[in-house]
Amino acid sequence: MPNFVYTAKTLEDKTVTGTSLAKDLRELSKSLRNEGLFLIRAVSKDEKKKKWLDFSFSLSSKVPTDEKIMLTRNLAVMVATGLSLVKSFDVLANQAKNKRLKVALFAIKEQINKGQSISSAMSRYPDIFSDFFLSMMEIGEESGTLEDVLKILALQLEKEHRLKSGVQSAMIYPIIILSLMIVVGGIVAVVVLPRLKQFFSGLNAKIPFYTKALIDFGEFSIKNWPLLIIIPVILGFFTVMALKTKKGKWLKDTILLKTPIFSPLVKKNNCAILIRSLSSLLGSGVSLTRSLEVASGTMGNFYFKRAVKDALERVKKGENLSVALSSYRDIFPYGAIELVEVGEETGKTAMVLKTLAEFYEEEVISATAKLSALIEPALIIVMGVIVAFFAFSIIEPMYSSLGAIK
Repeated sequence: MPNFVYTAKTLEDKTVTGTSLAKDLRELSKSLRNEGLFLIRAVSKDEKKKKWLDFSFSLSSKVPTDEKIMLTRNLAVMVATGLSLVKSFDVLANQAKNKRLKVALFAIKEQINKGQSISSAMSRYPDIFSDFFLSMMEIGEESGTLEDVLKILALQLEKEHRLKSGVQSAMIYPIIILSLMIVVGGIVAVVVLPRLKQFFSGLNAKIPFYTKALIDFGEFSIKNWPLLIIIPVILGFFTVMALKTKKGKWLKDTILLKTPIFSPLVKKNNCAILIRSLSSLLGSGVSLTRSLEVASGTMGNFYFKRAVKDALERVKKGENLSVALSSYRDIFPYGAIELVEVGEETGKTAMVLKTLAEFYEEEVISATAKLSALIEPALIIVMGVIVAFFAFSIIEPMYSSLGAIK
């Protein structure tokens, strides 16, 4: 029987850690509930020891978006059929494939059984349920339209997942080509050229400076290969940490918005996310100010987040949304603010935003595919130039060697 190291919470929201023997996570969760504790996370001691080798464990702790979509859709069906929430979450927990989600759903079920609301119970797991998700659930409970809100949430998650998947799929080929270029270049510099150096030296052939530079790099790589692994890893780590800071995010978003190739894509992508969020919230009967508050939390781009927060303050003072956003026409795609104004004038803001969101989502996927199509031939040309450079670096000294033999 495995020995689990667990983290749990009491009803007073106090965090408790400890160890316990249990057959599996479900049995552990049940035994902790009898003690008045709700399991947050757990890992067996054996898994903890080999965690540094098992990268799949850390990856599996993240809840995939498709599981969240399935959860939301199934919960909507259960609510529509009149199944109790406690029973619904028991079924959902048993259906969940992701261990982290399964543990969370069992704990949520117990908290609902003790009288807590769904949104309150889910708020204990901010790494699984976003602020947008929790706000929508709270709205559904307060207004008695939980079924409709869940359907809107499922559609929102599907659209976001489709948008993200489309961008990722379009970039797979360029990443593969770049990786192959780096691997092939490294093999030639480290394996091929150092061996040819002995051949050239034996014939007293004249070696061009670029061939010598490549040979020297190969020899340096052989002697100092740990540095070539450690330094990029350290630089990558500090770069990622720097990008998480406020200044780092500002710098990254500034560069992306100022780069001509990526600027239209960044604008349309963030605009699609913002408008889709506002459309879902307004369609659920949420006030405009509350919708802007929630939507600001969904924005990852520094400039769009600032625009939404500023628009919120101006809307609170009585301005229309289109007027409040008009100061940020430089970051919104052409026509977006004008269509928001049309929606306000006709009283169909939610419907106009929904149509606009679908348009920009399709635009982002199409623009990403076109960008990928432009990058592919450019990468092939670059690859050809690099291959020609390596070939010339080897062939020219060979001709010199043949001349020396003659």
